[in-house]
Parts: sequence; C-alpha cells; structure tokens
Amino acid sequence: MPSTPPSYRSVSRAAQPGSPLSLFELNSMVRAVLRHTLPQTYWLAAEINELRVASNGHCYVELIQKDETSETIVAKARGNIWRSHYPQLAAAFERATGQCLKAGLKVLMEVEITFHELYGYSLNITGIDPTYTLGDLAARRQAIIRQLESDGVIHLNKDLPLPPVISRVAVISSATAAGYGDFCKQLQQSGWQFAVKLFPATMQGDQVEQSVIRALDLIAAEAPLWQVVVIIRGGGSTADLNGFNTYLLAANVAQFPLPVLSGIGHERDETLVDLVAHTCFKTPTAVAAFLVESRENEAARLQQLVRRLQAAAQTLLHTHGQHHASLLHRLQLSAARQLHAQQSRLLRQRTQLNVASQLVIHTQHHRLVLLRQRLEQGAHARTDTARVRLQLLRQRAQSASPERILNLGYTLTLKQGHIVRHASQLRPGDDIVTQFADGARHSTVRDDS
Repeated sequence: MPSTPPSYRSVSRAAQPGSPLSLFELNSMVRAVLRHTLPQTYWLAAEINELRVASNGHCYVELIQKDETSETIVAKARGNIWRSHYPQLAAAFERATGQCLKAGLKVLMEVEITFHELYGYSLNITGIDPTYTLGDLAARRQAIIRQLESDGVIHLNKDLPLPPVISRVAVISSATAAGYGDFCKQLQQSGWQFAVKLFPATMQGDQVEQSVIRALDLIAAEAPLWQVVVIIRGGGSTADLNGFNTYLLAANVAQFPLPVLSGIGHERDETLVDLVAHTCFKTPTAVAAFLVESRENEAARLQQLVRRLQAAAQTLLHTHGQHHASLLHRLQLSAARQLHAQQSRLLRQRTQLNVASQLVIHTQHHRLVLLRQRLEQGAHARTDTARVRLQLLRQRAQSASPERILNLGYTLTLKQGHIVRHASQLRPGDDIVTQFADGARHSTVRDDS
C-alpha cells in the first residue's frame, strides 16, 4: 500500500479559494483515502437496529451502538449484505444460534469499509460470527433470570399446589396449530371428561409476548372456572421460541394465580416460560399425557382407598359383631337374673299387698260403719231442726197472707195489674182496682191532691 496516495496530494489544492473542488471530487478523495489508509476488513461488534431484505436479494441493515448506562445511541452506520453472501450467512447464523437475523440482535461481523461518491459511507458485511450472538443471548437470558430472582417471583407458580383431580383446563395456543389438535385428541381418547377452553394467541413471531399476556389476562378474569393453564405450541425452528424468552411474559407466567403447564414443543431448548411455569413438558401431547395420567393416578388412588375402606369396614363389622354377640349374651344373662329377681320381688310385694289391702279394707269398713251411724244421727237431728223451722215459716206466711190482711180491713190497690204502693204512682184519669176481702171495685183518679 503506498504511503501517500496520489489523490491525497490534491488536498492542498482544495484549500485555495481560486480553485474549489466539486462534491464528486471531494467524495472521490475520501473514498481513495479510506481505501488506501485502512485495512481491507475489520471485525465489528454492533446491534442490528433495522434489517430489510430487498426484492433483488440484497439485505440492508442499520447498525447502532448504545451507551451502556443510558441506552442512548452513540454511533450509527449503514450496512449491506449482498445477495451473493446473504443466503449463506443467514442460514449458517440461524443453524448455529436458532435465531434468524433480525433487529435487536447483537452480532460480530466482518466488514469492509466503503465510501461511494453517490451513496456515501457504508459497511459491506462479508462474514458473521454466531458465537458472539450466542454469548449475548445467553447473557440476556441470565440477566432476565437474575431479575426474576431479584423480584422474588421466579418460583411463585411452582409453589402453587396442583389440584388432585384436574378436569377444567384453559389452553393458550394457536387455534390452527397441529399441537393443539393433538392435545385435544389425546384428551378425548382418554375416556376422561375434560372441560377445555381455547384462548387463542399468536405462538411465533414478534407478537408472542403481548398475545400470550392478553390471553393470560382473559383467563385471570374468569380464574374460578379453571384449575390449570396450559401453554402449548407445536414444533418449529428454534428462532420461533424467541417470543417465549422475554422478561415481561416470564414475569406474568411466574405470578399467575393458577398453575401453568407448558408444552412449547422443543426437546433441547428450555424457554424462560418453561423455566418459571409450574411444570414444563417437551410437547403438547406430553402435557395431555400428564393430565390423563393424573386422572388415572387419582382414580387408582381412590380405588385403593375404596379397597382399604372396604377391608377396614369388614374388619370393623367383624369386631363389632363379636362385641355385640358378647354384649347380647351378657344382656340375656343379666335380663334373666333381673327377671327372676323382679318375679321374686313381685311375689313378695303381692303378698304384702294382700295383707295390707285386707287390713285397709277392714279399717275402712269399720270407718264406714261409724260414718254411717254418725250420718244417720246427724240426718235425724237436721231433719227435726228443719221440721221446726218449716213450721215457724208456715205460721209467718199465713199471718202475712193477703187474705188475712184483707180480712183485717185493709185493701189492695192495683193499676194495670200491678200493686200501687205509693200515691205518686197515680195520675188523674188513671183506672184503678181496689181489692177488698169480699170483692173488688173499679174507680178513676180525679186529681192528684
């Protein structure tokens, strides 16, 4: 490489006002300086801010660098991956990292610095080291895990108790996913009754996080209706799992009030959702098998309890039967003794009663004889007294009879059949009857004097 590029000498000419440079000449000088003073390639670490694949097969990216503390962009450059390199670089990167090249990834690239008179400064990307991105992704994952641990939520869902019998299941999945169909088919073929409701969500791409969180919110609104939540998706590329590795989604799953069972559909990869879920499974059918097995285990446990209860009941019945037989024998003996004792007692009491009754009868008979004598004496005395009194009353009645009074010269005045005792009872014009001993006379009152 020459120590002083030929075009570099023209810089002194640019400083003379009488001979100005054209823009093309200046850009050509910059291009020549960059080409002759800088190495052909550099390994550059940067974050992809934007990525676009044009219809002609070229890939255009915007590369940025952020400040580590403020996250503000401190550097930016355009990059190009020509179609002659892009398919091979993208495929190799995805095979190694499980991620497709996209915005938000930090990458280590081999770049050529170029400057074009018309398009300006840009970087031609000729190689990508996937190990750098893997390290960055792993670091991000560990940072999210540390944040979940610091928040104290990473084990919350795992600490929830699973119901002994799981029959009401809320499912988050794509309605058209084959994994969801296999899940439902396995439950239906099990012979057990499950109440399953699908809460549809996008299970791959950039919308996974907000779509699954929205489904979780809908389930939380009717949480009493469900016992567990199942998050499932079928198989796919590792890149499809990116949406399940975000802090916000993992935090929502970890703090969900119902146990969450995950079946994301990858044998070798564990997402952050798998990490914080109550129990994770490799496939949707594995989740279904677990639910069926839990019902079968519970049924077997109940059968065992039934057998133990039956055996215990038989033992208890046998023991109580023997005890009752012993009690019955003792009761019969005791009853016989009590019956004999009571019969003897009754005989004694009957004898005593006969003697006592004879004595009472004799005593009462004697008393009745005395009472009859006293009653007869009292009756005679009462009769004599009443006879004397009646004689006196007859005499008094005879002396007070109207006939006797009239014979003595008295008269009896009647008005309308009633005896007149006072003069004030009469008014002028009243008809009265005067009764004498030998007859009656009618008269009329003339005045009231």
